[in-house]
Amino acid sequence: MEQQSRASRKLKKGVVVSNKMQKTVVVKVTRTLRHPRYGKVVEQAKKYYAHNEDKPLQIGDTVTIMETRPLSKLKRWRVVETE
Repeated sequence: MEQQSRASRKLKKGVVVSNKMQKTVVVKVTRTLRHPRYGKVVEQAKKYYAHNEDKPLQIGDTVTIMETRPLSKLKRWRVVETE
């Protein structure tokens, strides 16, 4: 039998905004886009709950998160690397 290859998972880069939970951090990911009517470049931000097993992260750290299976009600991402 041939082995099925898994699709590449989404990666996002963001900043840690909360580390108060056990094994979880909140990562704020910002993206820039043009306003559809006025053409001004605006920033949109979204927060993601990411699983962080043993790396001690501080608020303000830049991290890369990867999409994964649902780990809890809100967690669908995990921390891959820190910068």
